[in-house]
Formats: sequence, structure tokens, C-alpha cells
Amino acid sequence: MRSIILLPLLAMGLTACQVTKDEGNDTVTAEFNADVAENGLSDAGNMAENIASDVGNEADKIGDKAENVSVEVDTNKAN
Repeated sequence: MRSIILLPLLAMGLTACQVTKDEGNDTVTAEFNADVAENGLSDAGNMAENIASDVGNEADKIGDKAENVSVEVDTNKAN
């Protein structure tokens, strides 16, 4: 379950990094775009809120089903 939550964060981190290679100068430049990272974190936060809401809704449904359970116990034992 943790890996499902971490995957968007990893993807966000990778998309926020922009790597360019200049063949003429034989150099590589890596830049980090803070705006992209911030947007990704916001999206990840929204996703976490949605997941928490879904979990809460399912817990409520399970609780409702548990309230509708009827159990009868027969204590008269046949010998």
C-alpha cells in the first residue's frame, strides 16, 4: 500500500528534474523545477485525501452492515 502512495511522489520528483546534454560542449545540465515539484506535491496531497475519504466511506459501509447482523444462540444442549 505504501508503494502505491510513493509512486506518484517518485514520478513527480523525476518530472521536476530536467536534464539536457550539450553535445557540442560535452556537458550535461540538470535543473530542478520547483513549480513542477510543488504542483506534484499538491496533486499527491489531493490523492491522499481522496484515498482517506474512500477508506472512511468503506469503513462506514462495513459498520452499517455489521449493525444489520442478527445472531441467535441456542443455549439448550441436547444430551
